[in-house]
Amino acid sequence: MQLPVEITYRGVEKSEEIDDLIRNKAARLDRFCDHISRCDVAIEHPNHQQRSGNPFRVRIDLTVPPGHELVADEKQSEHAMHEPLTKIINDAFKTMERQLKELVERQRHGVKTHAEPRALVTKLFPEYGFITDGAGIDIYFHRNAVVGADFVDLKVGAEVRFDLSHGDMGPQASTVHLISTGGPKL
Repeated sequence: MQLPVEITYRGVEKSEEIDDLIRNKAARLDRFCDHISRCDVAIEHPNHQQRSGNPFRVRIDLTVPPGHELVADEKQSEHAMHEPLTKIINDAFKTMERQLKELVERQRHGVKTHAEPRALVTKLFPEYGFITDGAGIDIYFHRNAVVGADFVDLKVGAEVRFDLSHGDMGPQASTVHLISTGGPKL
């Protein structure tokens, strides 16, 4: 982590054992995301004046660039008023781990760039045509698959991008986008 873990106690006596547990759990988060910039953990016993039950609350605030704020807020359920604080801490970190994994996955998908497949128009007929990709595979396309240009504007040798799908007769382009009418640039 780029910043140290900030642990705050409210209505709960500070404990090295709890501090160590929290630091170990926070270090585990760092394995899923190496660019966490802030990790604040608050341990609360909101109704410490009451003598019945132990309603602990654990809140974890995490900041992950660029500008993502994640919050896990766990407290004892009404049916389990005597759960140990360590269980609530573990539950809070499990929740945060799940949120962090989802964020990292979303960030990865947002950054991924897939090279759009390109091909050359090699054969044209009145209602359909064939393009050949860089591997030499012939791919069928229907005139209705042409997007952003008219089918009649296509010429043999034109470069196109396409979305590949599989038809009954083999590979086919579900969409074909004209890139250039010039020679090969594969």
